[in-house]
Amino acid sequence: MKKTFMLVLVALLISASSFSQEDGTKQTSKNFNELKINGVFLIAGAFEVSYERTLNEESAFGISLFLPFDDDISDDLKYYISPYYRFYFGRQATGFFVEGFGMLNSTDRSVSFISSSGDDFKTDFALGFALGGKWVTKKGFSFEVFGGIGRNLFNNDDSDFEVVGKGGLNLGYRF
Repeated sequence: MKKTFMLVLVALLISASSFSQEDGTKQTSKNFNELKINGVFLIAGAFEVSYERTLNEESAFGISLFLPFDDDISDDLKYYISPYYRFYFGRQATGFFVEGFGMLNSTDRSVSFISSSGDDFKTDFALGFALGGKWVTKKGFSFEVFGGIGRNLFNNDDSDFEVVGKGGLNLGYRF
């Protein structure tokens, strides 16, 4: 019994020490979290904030929330919530990317743009894709530029809002 216990203990110690060996290269399989704000929308009168989590070195998923605070924007668009998945072509989830997104949005569906009452909001769901690029500094600050297009799937018979857009210049921090 004592001999079996000693053999198991030695085997565990050897396996633990073999896993703790470093090969001199930086580990790239760490998952990162990132918070971002869209600078273009902030200047235009709306607030868009995003959270992104890397899955591995070349892919990530995230979610964006858009809320307008300027009356000119909130007359047309009430909000959107947009989950997305990105595939990166660079190292450590940076560089050029392709994004697939869904978007739950609420827009003013008034047909007449001259006499819009601003109270004919309809909620819809869109699917789309985007292209862009991301750069991250050694300190963790990020900058990305992207643009995309999608199509609303429901409620398209009574409005002109079949197509939705998504884009901007995001500034963020990766941790």
